[in-house]
Amino acid sequence: MFTIALIGRPNVGKSTMFNRIAGKDLAIVDDRPGVTRDWRETPATIFDRPVTIIDTAGLEEADAGTLTDRMRERTMMALARSDIAIFMIDGVTGITRTDEHFARIVRKSGKPVLLVVNKADTKAARDNLAEAYSLGLGEPFFISAAHGEGLSDLYHAILGHMPEEIPEVETDEFFERRSEESEGIDALEGNLEYELVDDEKIDEKPIKVAIVGRPNAGKSTLVNAILGEDRVLTGPEAGITRDPIAIDWERQGRKFQLVDTAGLRRKSRITDKVEQLSARETLRIIRLAQVVILVVDGILGIDKQDLNIAKHVIDEGRILVLAVNKWDIVEERSNIQKNLPTMLEHVLGQLSGMPVVYLSGLTGKGIDGLFKSILDTYAQWNKRVGTGYLNRWLARQESRHPAPLVSGRPNRLRYMTQIKVRPPTFALWCSRPKEIPEDYVRYLTNGLRDDFDIKGVPIRFMLRASKNPYVT
Repeated sequence: MFTIALIGRPNVGKSTMFNRIAGKDLAIVDDRPGVTRDWRETPATIFDRPVTIIDTAGLEEADAGTLTDRMRERTMMALARSDIAIFMIDGVTGITRTDEHFARIVRKSGKPVLLVVNKADTKAARDNLAEAYSLGLGEPFFISAAHGEGLSDLYHAILGHMPEEIPEVETDEFFERRSEESEGIDALEGNLEYELVDDEKIDEKPIKVAIVGRPNAGKSTLVNAILGEDRVLTGPEAGITRDPIAIDWERQGRKFQLVDTAGLRRKSRITDKVEQLSARETLRIIRLAQVVILVVDGILGIDKQDLNIAKHVIDEGRILVLAVNKWDIVEERSNIQKNLPTMLEHVLGQLSGMPVVYLSGLTGKGIDGLFKSILDTYAQWNKRVGTGYLNRWLARQESRHPAPLVSGRPNRLRYMTQIKVRPPTFALWCSRPKEIPEDYVRYLTNGLRDDFDIKGVPIRFMLRASKNPYVT
């Protein structure tokens, strides 16, 4: 795929341009400089030609080893991966010493470079237009990324650098919302105990995995350990990741889409606008994910916020895998392994059998166990129970433990079927659905988990009233 990197100092409009080309608001945009800290990419089209767009952190001079210096290194890595660079400057502020410094670096990279003067629709920018030629990057393109002005000439120039023929590649963007649930109940008929839904199609599509947790729990370090490369920016500073970073990856022939997300703090503690936007994006990624890995700091232990995140994942019907990180330096491991499952069972009882993996993102130990848990629970999440067998099971459950009487009369359980997968969702028709207590629903749910081996994934129950044949 032809790859375009957006390069420039902070606050020249790279993320705005990224969103403009992508056709959707993927990157967080704010007036303050330095919001973007790592590079991220997304598929897009320019005049119906498929491309990959890379948004990068602003280029700044900084002392070696600092966060700003590490951000600069990430931008240079993105430049090396690209086929062409778009070097952006701010038309309002004009050429700066930083622009001149990094323009020389980009020019020496050997990559084709297109110079873009952003915010050129303002009077202040028009007064500075002539300065752009001094950078030695050729004829500049004067645009407004915010308003979409002047992009046509730039797009034609990009096409001039693209190969004549580009093979068509199917893109499966993580952020694209699609229906993943089966519809209707026709496909549920049969007497099989259970079966996997569309097994071949499931194997073909990437599994969408979101990495979430509190700040500084080691999410980005874990992502790098999974990928086996230094792909995302890490460091001792809390809250480095702001934008969600989606990465396509393959392990043992199985495709995945990993998304590193910003840390989630308690809502009451978030006062910064950028952190609010980051938290909102993380919650959106959870909603669109299939598997959510909740990374907790093994040294600090599970916090109330970790449990709040876990409950949110369960409410969204996503697969939840708990990854206890930094296990290589945790003391009293045996006590934690003994007490943690009991605590989770007590607090998150609605998700019995949730997988817990003890690992180290720094050393990579435990990664194999993590992916075994992902694949095992993913299979449970896609499980479907045959309607005939399910109703025989329901009759047995009712004979063992009937529903409570209503005004001295039985509340008969008439019929049951599975209406959806991802997560497994069951509908139960009965005489008085409003009179079925929650503990009886838990009795049926636990029975489904035990008898059909649906462990570690959310199960949803829908109660519906059966029609009275004697009422006209």
